[in-house]
Amino acid sequence: MRAAQVSKLEGPESIEVVDIPEPASYPGGVVIDVHAAGVAFPDVLMSRGLYQMKPELPFVVGGEIAGIVREAPEDAHVRPGDRVLALTMLGNAMAEVAVIPAQMVFALPDNISLVAGAGILFNDLTVHFCLRNRGRLAEGETVLVHGAAGGIGTSTLRMAAALGAGRVIAVVSTEEKARVARAHGATDVVLTEGWLAAVKELTGGRGVDIVLDPVGGDRFTDSLRSLARGGRLLVVGFTGGEIPTVRVNRLLLNNIEVVGAAWGEWVLSHPGYLQQQWAEVEPLLAAGRIAPPEPVLYPLERAAEAVASLENRTATGKVVVTLR
Repeated sequence: MRAAQVSKLEGPESIEVVDIPEPASYPGGVVIDVHAAGVAFPDVLMSRGLYQMKPELPFVVGGEIAGIVREAPEDAHVRPGDRVLALTMLGNAMAEVAVIPAQMVFALPDNISLVAGAGILFNDLTVHFCLRNRGRLAEGETVLVHGAAGGIGTSTLRMAAALGAGRVIAVVSTEEKARVARAHGATDVVLTEGWLAAVKELTGGRGVDIVLDPVGGDRFTDSLRSLARGGRLLVVGFTGGEIPTVRVNRLLLNNIEVVGAAWGEWVLSHPGYLQQQWAEVEPLLAAGRIAPPEPVLYPLERAAEAVASLENRTATGKVVVTLR
């Protein structure tokens, strides 16, 4: 089978499309003919050996897929021919065939295409975890998201209202990305330059209830300043490169919180949580209350370019690699 593989830790440009043997099936595994695979920022870090999980070289990149079931155990909840989404979590996704534990495989709603489906699980379940679990989003609250034209950002814009937000403010770096944010459901859009003053004006000086921040870097302190009393800053990642520090007196004075939101770690340490999430998110997708993503598509031959688009921050929306 064809697969996008890393054999040396030199970044996305080191990803090569190679022919390798199909993975062997195992008890409890679902064999899936992969049609599309999602791209996420951990793929960038893993290609440089900078992620906390370091698979042995060579490895196939990607953590989420959509495809058609080829084989399934008798007691599985899916059957051959079913359209499905699945999580490999870290690696083994950008290949024409995958074998995945049945508990990590989910039926794809009929109203969502396979290429759109490949962009759902990683980002949407991360955002669901952030807003529901770590952010404790209450009905009508205001959510602000940095990097709003990226994968996590557009997922937040698509999902926040369905999960209870009354207002969703997008922070972006360019007018082009502002158009992307509006198309994905932002209530308001502000540019990175002067964003804090703009948000204060939009909220009448009150501030926002939740900041979802996958960027980190030098805007972190202003994110704290943007919070209303009782507000929560959700730390999702550091695509900006710099890991910020917190002066905890700011938390005390305004009764605000900085909350870590590592969805993958939570899933691995809380058996059954993934299924609980899907039980809430799937009906919202099936009913159209959460719009499916409209991913930027790259063929497998351009997998290196697809992953690089996240590193160089040219990606808008979710990036998906097509295999069939």
